[in-house]
Amino acid sequence: SGFMTQLTVTGPYVNKTLFEQAEVPMPGKGATWDDWAKASKQVADKLEIPIPMAWDRSGHRVSGPAIAMGAKMFDGSGEPALIDEGLKRMTQRLYNWHQQGIMAKELWGSVSGSAYLGANEDFTNAQVVMYMSGSWQIPQFAQNIGDAFDWWAVPAPCGPAACTGMPGGAALVAMKDTKHPEEVAKLMDWLAQEENLAEFYGRTLFIPGHLGLAEKGVDFDTDDPRAKHALETFAGAVPGISQTAFDLQGYVYNRVMFNALISRLNEAIMGELTLDQAYERMEQDIQQQIAEKKRGG
Repeated sequence: SGFMTQLTVTGPYVNKTLFEQAEVPMPGKGATWDDWAKASKQVADKLEIPIPMAWDRSGHRVSGPAIAMGAKMFDGSGEPALIDEGLKRMTQRLYNWHQQGIMAKELWGSVSGSAYLGANEDFTNAQVVMYMSGSWQIPQFAQNIGDAFDWWAVPAPCGPAACTGMPGGAALVAMKDTKHPEEVAKLMDWLAQEENLAEFYGRTLFIPGHLGLAEKGVDFDTDDPRAKHALETFAGAVPGISQTAFDLQGYVYNRVMFNALISRLNEAIMGELTLDQAYERMEQDIQQQIAEKKRGG
């Protein structure tokens, strides 16, 4: 038995203070990735900010926007089918943005393979106008940025199919081979009570992974208006998450898909492959690695 300690949602943050200083209006509800890329570049150019837009170097982070662009991720029988027009629409943009200087090659290019790299430090140091990451950054930004500038969560930008990020989360589970099953059961039961969970979510600044509390709302224990706004923005995004995103998050071999996507896309961005070659390699990687896993390799 167990319960969700937090639900996470991917999505972007912007440095709202920079938009105000540059006198560039922030794109509103329903804005696309193209709208945000253009606006972020305008701000960066005006204020000489080194990085207009940064994304976590992660296939998981790329998948939500790809689904928004129409990526289906699976074929009709539920088998992985990463490459389609929707995925190409998003990866082509990421490729172009790196060539145009909207995104910085030195970030993703500083590591290889499927290695994760965040840009939270660059964002914290006001070197980035827009940062695509997720709700789990809220406690860190509240602590490390505080009121140095207005770090502002914005809704997931839209594509033709959806305005969606990717879900995720964490859970606390009881081990079945514990030597103290009664005590563990008592503790889990106590922790999972709605009022105790509400206090837990309120103090940790986590988005509730509990349907009742998600509907009622949680009184988050922070006086920081930026943190409160971010929590409301990400919690409000949950009902709009695409079913495809939930299916992908629940897929047993999703890590294989995420890793193939980010490692091969990065090789194309760095000039080691063409995008078409990268798509071929992604498909080969996925087929090969899933076959190995099914064989127990």
